[in-house]
Amino acid sequence: MKLDELQPAVGSKFSAKRVGRGIGSGTGKTSGKGHKGQNARSGGGVRPGFEGGQMPLYRRLPKRGFNNIFAKQYVAINVEDLNKLEDGTEVTAQVLKENGIISKTLDGVKILGRGELTKKLSVKVAKYSASAKEKIEKAGGKAEVI
Repeated sequence: MKLDELQPAVGSKFSAKRVGRGIGSGTGKTSGKGHKGQNARSGGGVRPGFEGGQMPLYRRLPKRGFNNIFAKQYVAINVEDLNKLEDGTEVTAQVLKENGIISKTLDGVKILGRGELTKKLSVKVAKYSASAKEKIEKAGGKAEVI
């Protein structure tokens, strides 16, 4: 295949419908909009979700729960993920991001306890589960909350 042979997929391109171009075109006179009414007008139509004055679905459905806008969102990783780092490293959220263990920091990092830790690390993150803290200290490292 060459650059000059590239073509869009069959059926993906349509020529624009030319409206208001005479009675023989099939879309002359009212241009396919029918006679009068809200949708025939310039700028006409209704907003998304409008149901003609009927109580719209988004208002008929019950609202449940509470969404705390001040809640902190933590990136969770497991103890086993820390084995990718060198022995004796001081682990922070920035170090985890640089090594590709996490992609974004959000409001902080929480270490969970799945897996085993084989390296001695000094870990400084926002939160730990009890088992994660125990495993880090058991491996000879330190678990500090920042």
